[in-house]
Amino acid sequence: MKKLDLGCGNSKKEGYIGVDSLSLKNVDIIHNLDRYPYPFDENEIDEIIMDNVLEHLSDPVKVLEEIYRISKNGANIIISVPYFRSVYAYIDPTHRNFFSSFWFDYFDPTNIYFEKYAYAKVKFRVKKIEFDKEFKKERIRFWHRIMIYIAEKHRVFYEMRLSHLFPLNSITFELRVIK
Repeated sequence: MKKLDLGCGNSKKEGYIGVDSLSLKNVDIIHNLDRYPYPFDENEIDEIIMDNVLEHLSDPVKVLEEIYRISKNGANIIISVPYFRSVYAYIDPTHRNFFSSFWFDYFDPTNIYFEKYAYAKVKFRVKKIEFDKEFKKERIRFWHRIMIYIAEKHRVFYEMRLSHLFPLNSITFELRVIK
């Protein structure tokens, strides 16, 4: 099973091949993720994680096309990004892109946005969306836990009515490649 940690930096996940543009201790392959194609064959990868990387890249749709190209059918893709309402989305001057919980719906063939807009020919099933995943194992305040629950169970209501009042920090998308 071939697994990639794209943009791993110094935090490469165990059991993964680390890819980053910097020559760091845990990086296995040095490659700028804004340069295409990625140094992998078509249908080669079983799993990819990107932890707080996609928001830094110049063309996220092109990145998804490359992930799709190198991934096998059914590959698991886990992408974590700052939530667009979060202060963390805007304090980093290298962030170029901002994400709501609906961003990947445009690539899911079960969603109306996929058919209506067709930004790319790649297909990913959105399997799971988690808000503030990194906080769930910690002891968090009652209201924080309630907002996470509402955001995950009632996304439209949360994003349209509450997210500007109670912004969460991050979103983690679990996707499955459909070929």
